[in-house]
Amino acid sequence: MADKLRRKTIEEMRAHSAARSLVPSLGWPHLVALGVGAVVGSGIYILIGAAADKAGPAVLLAFIISGLVCACAAFAYAELATMIPISGGAYTYAYTACGEIVGWLVGWSTIFGFLLSVCFVAVGWASYCTPYLTVFLQDYGINLPYWLLHSYGTVDTDTGAQGFVNLPAVAIIVIIAGLLLVGTRESVLVNSALVVMKIAALLIFALIALPHFQSANFSPFMPYGFVKHIGADGVERGVMAAAAMVFLAFYGFDTVATAAEETRNPERNLSIGIIGSLGVVVIIYMLVCLAALGAVNYTVFAREGDVLSFVLRQVGSNRAAGLVALVAVMALPTVILALFYALTRLLFTIGRDGLLPARFAHMSKKGTPIATTLITAIIAAAVSGFLPFDKIVVYANAGPLFLFASVGLSLLILRKREAQALRGFKAPCAGLVGLTAILGCVYLFWNLPGRTQFGFLIWNLAGLAVYFAYGRRKSTFAGKKT
Repeated sequence: MADKLRRKTIEEMRAHSAARSLVPSLGWPHLVALGVGAVVGSGIYILIGAAADKAGPAVLLAFIISGLVCACAAFAYAELATMIPISGGAYTYAYTACGEIVGWLVGWSTIFGFLLSVCFVAVGWASYCTPYLTVFLQDYGINLPYWLLHSYGTVDTDTGAQGFVNLPAVAIIVIIAGLLLVGTRESVLVNSALVVMKIAALLIFALIALPHFQSANFSPFMPYGFVKHIGADGVERGVMAAAAMVFLAFYGFDTVATAAEETRNPERNLSIGIIGSLGVVVIIYMLVCLAALGAVNYTVFAREGDVLSFVLRQVGSNRAAGLVALVAVMALPTVILALFYALTRLLFTIGRDGLLPARFAHMSKKGTPIATTLITAIIAAAVSGFLPFDKIVVYANAGPLFLFASVGLSLLILRKREAQALRGFKAPCAGLVGLTAILGCVYLFWNLPGRTQFGFLIWNLAGLAVYFAYGRRKSTFAGKKT
């Protein structure tokens, strides 16, 4: 049966990866920084306003619900990563537990999630950066046209000018790709420094906003109810509608699992990196969210893009607002770097398994997958440059929910089938953790907008077509008897 499903045992996975593995150079501090860098970004800076518009002050509850589901997924990731310390993350675990076709669909969905998340953050970063860039260049007599700074389909309501390409978003993708081509350890060191700056800015925000806390801003706490529904204005509202949206704010800690082959002592360091990074993020998110909601009524900032700076300006801290915005411009690229890194390592692993062309598994002398990085950069730059923010973010949540559910399922299957396998970390109450990750993700997926669900279905149908047209014939299993 294992051959019919094209499953690989843990020993086969280790043996196959050993032939073309990446260079181990990362310790647990690098992994925690990588995970925090991937998670803390546009989600807390931008999504908090849009989510508050759906749930009111109960957006705090939406963050808690999504955080609990992600915590269960994190425990599952930590156990599987220490048991199968091979690059690829959820794709590798699903391949081992459920077989090639399920593994491929998980990998295909992960590509979808990572790619859109990279583009989502790049465009979000550009929205912060463009005003500063415009003013800076004007001081030197350079006036960039609107069409060069905004994506196709956007219109300036004041002048009627139309956008064509978001050049700042394209530029940051190119810069991050260049940094990753230099080398993994070098790029992670830069990431770690910027992560410290980002956390410091969020703590400064909380320290300034919390003294302005007013409990009246939390009444009524749940103005739109708990269950997702269509409001009078045609907008999907409710705590669960917000939870499905803010789930994207927690996405990224799983990038640590994709660094398995580049981790020293993975049996210990991977679990610290995965659980540690999510723990730091949950604490920061709760503190920042509580401070923002307490300082300013959600109706005031619900439709704002730059929520944190807006809140600080509302409480009279203009200088701090400028500082937070500046740090966002400087440090949000850490999210792009971490997700971009994870995407290239995933494509490397899939290419090594033969499900994508072998070019994806080609490495430089420094152990960097060159072709994968360049191809990813071209696609991400095109999407970030020409699609507006709202067109990207609406599809970004579906992939992560699917892969987190698959990790919960892989945990349950391998706990039973590979009960004697060596595990550097064991998830507590594995049955409860696995089921919560699965059912929680399924419920959040059900609360996504219909077009998001439809887009995800189309993407996976395309994935099946790619698999049967290419991957099934070319995979490392193709020559085996089934």
